[in-house]
Amino acid sequence: GPVSGFGVIGRAQEAYFEKINAEGGVNGRKIKFISLDDAYSPPKTVEQTRKLVEQEEVLMMFGSLGTATNNAVHRYLNGKKVPQLFVLSGATKWADPKNFPWTMPGMATYESEGVIYAKHILQTKPDAKIAILAQNDDFGRDYVAGFKRALGSKAATMIVSEASYETSAPTISSQLATLKASGANVMFGVVLGKFTSQMIKGVAELNWKPDLFFVPTSASSISFLEPAGLDNAVGLIASSNQKDPLDAQWADDAGVKEYLAFMKQYLPNADLNNSNYAAGYHYANLMVQVLKACKDDFSRENILKQATSLRKLALPMLLPGITVTTGPDDYLPFQQLRLRRFNGKSWVGFGEILDDK
Repeated sequence: GPVSGFGVIGRAQEAYFEKINAEGGVNGRKIKFISLDDAYSPPKTVEQTRKLVEQEEVLMMFGSLGTATNNAVHRYLNGKKVPQLFVLSGATKWADPKNFPWTMPGMATYESEGVIYAKHILQTKPDAKIAILAQNDDFGRDYVAGFKRALGSKAATMIVSEASYETSAPTISSQLATLKASGANVMFGVVLGKFTSQMIKGVAELNWKPDLFFVPTSASSISFLEPAGLDNAVGLIASSNQKDPLDAQWADDAGVKEYLAFMKQYLPNADLNNSNYAAGYHYANLMVQVLKACKDDFSRENILKQATSLRKLALPMLLPGITVTTGPDDYLPFQQLRLRRFNGKSWVGFGEILDDK
């Protein structure tokens, strides 16, 4: 589907579970990982999820991608009391233990990320004229909501132009032309998949050079930047809570060395420039830590209990100082991020670790 670039996340997870099984499994049990493709289409998500739950009788769902797609099975999985763990979408709705206790998010929320970008603008360019391009769905709305909340009363004067697009649209060139014409010198593009490439290339073709240009973390994979030309992506700002395994500063880091050794053994032909492999490894790692905490009780109830009682869990690919803590009334595993800038080859972190408070 339109976000097929994220498919490698599942491939990395499959390889990691293979590694765990080769080492004896988790508490003596082997992991059977069944992955079906929903082509990023909600009706297909319903069909494939029902197949997994009713025919394959899976213990839980893990790391499914997308807001609209997960939304299509949100109520169904909670009704069946099947854990829907570490959803790969930053929509705030996944952290709702009161109404949907069986669902947990796996990412920092889009709102949190929006807050952090707005904070950076207020600190470094308080007189900014901001243009926003956002996908017309929950993904786009959440980012913009957090961004505007952090700008506060200044949002009304600082934001000079806003545009949106539908995921079914062939191009976004008319929106980009309108945004440039507003005279904005800061661009916040809440885009995904192919629209990331279109936006970066489109801004360059218009000869528009915003002083600050933000894209969501989920749009920052090299696989989305390459079609736009890496030179055109220089200076882009995104955020992350993970180490970039290709960044020289982590060359001697034990967690990164472990990841690169894993890739060499299990996915030797993979393109290490694609950060989605590291993301897949990272989430699979988190899942295995939860399973280890289950000891001998692999009931759905206990899996949920362990996932919602993580205490300052350090993971090999998390930035130093960032850990995972969850609670029965706090389902958000990640609430801290660090800004990073693209230099034409890789993303380079800068500044302090920020939270969304």
